[in-house]
Amino acid sequence: DNKTYYTLASVIFFTIALGHALRLLNEWPAMIAGYDVPLWVSWPAVAIAGDLGVRGWQLASKRGR
Repeated sequence: DNKTYYTLASVIFFTIALGHALRLLNEWPAMIAGYDVPLWVSWPAVAIAGDLGVRGWQLASKRGR
């Protein structure tokens, strides 16, 4: 069912956005394959994941009618 898919996808994207926001607020370090990921990388990640979460939620709401 599309509504379930969009709802689940938006929850996942909101969780990712929340994780990046918490990383920014707490200044947690991140390392990928031995490379230190700078904090500024989380700013666009919050924006993009948050936007995808909102769009998924909107699609789920439209499918529920």
